[in-house]
Amino acid sequence: MQGSHAAAAYHPDAILAGGGIIGLTLAVELRRRGLSVTVVERGQAMSSASWAAGGMLAVDDPQNPSALMPLCRLSRALYPEFLERVELLCGQRVPLRTQQALQYVDAQVPHGLRMATREPIAALAPGLEPGDLQFALLEEGSLDPNDLRTALPAAVLAAGGNILEETTVLGVKAGASGVRIQTASGVLSAGVFVNCCGAWAGDAALGGLPIAPVKGQMLNLHCAPERLRCVVRAPGVYLIPRGEGRVTIGSTIEDAGFDETVREASIAALAERARALVPELQPRPQAEHWAGLRPGTPDALPVLGAAAMEHCWHATGHYRDGILLAPATARLMAQMILGETPEIPVGDFSPRRFATAREGFRAAS
Repeated sequence: MQGSHAAAAYHPDAILAGGGIIGLTLAVELRRRGLSVTVVERGQAMSSASWAAGGMLAVDDPQNPSALMPLCRLSRALYPEFLERVELLCGQRVPLRTQQALQYVDAQVPHGLRMATREPIAALAPGLEPGDLQFALLEEGSLDPNDLRTALPAAVLAAGGNILEETTVLGVKAGASGVRIQTASGVLSAGVFVNCCGAWAGDAALGGLPIAPVKGQMLNLHCAPERLRCVVRAPGVYLIPRGEGRVTIGSTIEDAGFDETVREASIAALAERARALVPELQPRPQAEHWAGLRPGTPDALPVLGAAAMEHCWHATGHYRDGILLAPATARLMAQMILGETPEIPVGDFSPRRFATAREGFRAAS
């Protein structure tokens, strides 16, 4: 996949490794700022965690680390503008499929959350049988990553960027005024290099970050559309309506390396938990299940900022929140790359907090 500015593909201002939502959203933002951009993707754009994700804009999820909240809130504020820009560029609308969420809470309700009474539960999720579970009502959207899967690469190309697929980065070397990137297909050069490789971002060729893949298995079940109109998060499972009765069920959290095999027992356990909440949910005759790899870090925070090697940057490690955090990540990374002051503090996300990150990139030959 390649844009109309093919001549600039090999000497752009920026080369971004990773064609998921982080890399592509940053590409759109850098093009908006006037930089020429090439995205280098080891497989197909939007084909890994970005496609497999739940798509919840879960700003107020109690499981989010407190240090992540300013980034979450900034991204929520930027989301309408981000989706509008994508649509203006490529003509494809990415709608929010839900606007609210029911979040399970235990006996101690997190500060600021509003408990859901029977009335809103009955209105938003008449098919839900909560049993003894208590829920807070959150004003929280969700989108279908399948909508972004086609729209976002098209938006990058429409903005004048380039996408080189099936292209793996083997090494990076900094020079006086930029970088040389060795790939399996040859050498590319650019002013700056950004590692946006998600679960693969810990490769030595990309700087040796302590990024580890965290496997998640998911499936789709179906019920009458009016029976579930909001996201439901409960112990060990979440339910995300996609429209027309399709409900995405997730997700396992597994330390399985780069194995993306779907396991029947795991899928059956998720389906059982989901049907305990909404008994009407049923599978279609053709199985709909998949697995993806989230990029996890030791402290569950993303990695945003300058790498040890000159002209190199990291934008990765978003774990379960890549869809949510993409617009804010793009805004902050563009500000840092262009020498501006980030609009929120980014010290908690610095690559320098990891000793292994100071070892540098594997040099290009």
